[in-house]
Amino acid sequence: MTIHLPGRAAAAAEIAPDLARIMAEQAEREAAEVALHARNKEVLFDGLRLVGIAHVLVSFDGSGDSGQIESIDARSDLDASVKLPATQITFAGIDWQSGAPTERRLTLEGAVEELVYDLLSDTHSGWQDNDGAYGEFCVDARARTIHLEFNERFTSSELYTHDF
Repeated sequence: MTIHLPGRAAAAAEIAPDLARIMAEQAEREAAEVALHARNKEVLFDGLRLVGIAHVLVSFDGSGDSGQIESIDARSDLDASVKLPATQITFAGIDWQSGAPTERRLTLEGAVEELVYDLLSDTHSGWQDNDGAYGEFCVDARARTIHLEFNERFTSSELYTHDF
């Protein structure tokens, strides 16, 4: 027996175009964010090189719905530990409400933090939840690469049953 529900079918037909539009808008936003991350990485690499920074190591840790950057350590071209200078660079973004492009001036440290949090969110969303995760980013300004070592924590349980 087939039950015909014209009201539901009509509602589904009306929702389908809206869903397709929303999905298309989300795909456009994601593509724009990928392009912005690439641009911001290049701006960060240029800013670090301009002040003689070769590497930046960023340690993070999170659990229980809270996560943070633990340390940011910069190394000069001579492999000496140095403090990141207050030099500012311009990072691009997208306004979440209007979708319009934005620009902000950030210190090198602020730019490193923002990029690290964005990359964590993109690759391991929820890294700070439950048992959480910890790890380290290595920003190599000379090679123009960013390497992530990510350690996810989890609680494991194994069930054994026996009938005697």
